[in-house]
Amino acid sequence: MSAVAAEPALHASLLELIRVASTQLPDDVVRAVDAGRTVEDAGTNARYALDVVCENIAMAKGKSQPLCQDTGSVLVYVHHPLGYDVLAFEDAFCATVKDATAKGYLRQNSVDSVTGRNTGDNLGPGAPSFHFQAWRRDQVEVVVMLKGGGCENVGAQYSLPDPRFGGRDLAGVENAILDCIQQAQGQGCGPGILGVCIGGDRATGYAHSKEQFLRLIGDSNGDPVLGDLETRIVAKANRSGIGPMGFGGRTTLLGCKVGKLNRVPASFFVTISYMCWAFRRQGVTLDDTGRIASWLYGTPE
Repeated sequence: MSAVAAEPALHASLLELIRVASTQLPDDVVRAVDAGRTVEDAGTNARYALDVVCENIAMAKGKSQPLCQDTGSVLVYVHHPLGYDVLAFEDAFCATVKDATAKGYLRQNSVDSVTGRNTGDNLGPGAPSFHFQAWRRDQVEVVVMLKGGGCENVGAQYSLPDPRFGGRDLAGVENAILDCIQQAQGQGCGPGILGVCIGGDRATGYAHSKEQFLRLIGDSNGDPVLGDLETRIVAKANRSGIGPMGFGGRTTLLGCKVGKLNRVPASFFVTISYMCWAFRRQGVTLDDTGRIASWLYGTPE
């Protein structure tokens, strides 16, 4: 596939992708939320909060309406063959975002940062946010992630060493991540999922931490050191007592995904992105006509 497929077919596919991402949580997220619900005691605020979350999930899916009033920033991750016309894809996707906003799948959620004027169609500088990567496959893969402002607000970046957390080692990294969880408390619509980047610079650290959200909640990092760190973070967070929405309980995190990038010797950043329980990400592969060939995070109903 060397060029963007016919506009009507591609538009229909991208519109359906956005609709599903906004209204239906992926299977791995639903399983994680339900598992958290089952460990909370009946009659507690934590159980009530997750009961409401599960009801919200079912209603949004049944009515094909957004899971949350904040449909968030639109992040788009595209893997494509060499020679693919990414500029044409951007144009096609932006036209689809405008249509999806008019249909109510996306809230009018993009605001000029100086004037405060809402564009009304979710388009503007940096909106949507595109991330293209070429690969040696004759196939296009598109993932849409909708990241709400509440969870974005409680992300954090740390520079080690820091006398509060430790040195430039895994102990310092772990303490920084746990501090981020402690500072978030019930903000960010927990239970949450963390995406973490060890290393990189300030910009690449945030980008890589968000790429961790493309992983399935139930997976483990192929690097056993990072996989063990992921497990420890979730276990310690869920013993913290913060719980869903900060109401107390056993389910503070649904998952933690850690990646790493090389760094320059002078810097050691630990960057944490926080995702709310409304973990809206869905992806598709497209065939040569622009139609959906497969779904990446479970086939929607």
